[in-house]
Amino acid sequence: METTHRTDQQRSADQRRRELLEAADRVVLRDGPKASMNAIAAEAGITKPILYRHFGDKGGLYRALAKRHTDALLAALRAALDAPAERRRRVEATLDTYLAAIEARPQVYRFLMHPADGAPPSDAPAEQGFDVGRHSAPLLRRMGEDLAEVIAERIDLGPGSDAVARMWGHGIVGMMHAAGDWWLGERPCSREELVRALADLLWGRLALADDRPGAPGF
Repeated sequence: METTHRTDQQRSADQRRRELLEAADRVVLRDGPKASMNAIAAEAGITKPILYRHFGDKGGLYRALAKRHTDALLAALRAALDAPAERRRRVEATLDTYLAAIEARPQVYRFLMHPADGAPPSDAPAEQGFDVGRHSAPLLRRMGEDLAEVIAERIDLGPGSDAVARMWGHGIVGMMHAAGDWWLGERPCSREELVRALADLLWGRLALADDRPGAPGF
């Protein structure tokens, strides 16, 4: 009975946390990097101390939102890589999936990657616990490691294949992030044009590498 009670409590706490994250998402969609703990608490119909009880501080809430959106993005990228198409089309589909995601929710992207854009002036107190100096690195690192794992599983890169796969994984993610950030800010071309240009840049050795025997292909 006691175990069942604890399980019910945990389920209730998890449900409440999801509801708070959904409220935070709504505020971020509206306010982008300027989203504040006060606004999120108001949207959720609670006080800020209750929000702190669940997430600790804005840094804790940021990490929870980052995991939520990164999980969804990685699942979408995996689906693009698993699509039944030849390699060039899958490369283009993966690039397009990333760019479409940041285009569809630019305020969420800016909150995750450019929280300093919404920081208070230097003479105003920042919300405690939120280190804007290290906001994007863990997200990009996680994406790079995930892509490296896919590449290592699917492509035969010869001697030192695992190390090369990690170089490629982090390099491709860095390229997507930098190009996507520039494109989202300036819109100098269509998404389709950027996808083709980035795919052309990647296509050299990718076109020549063999799939690993028995792997689903890349």
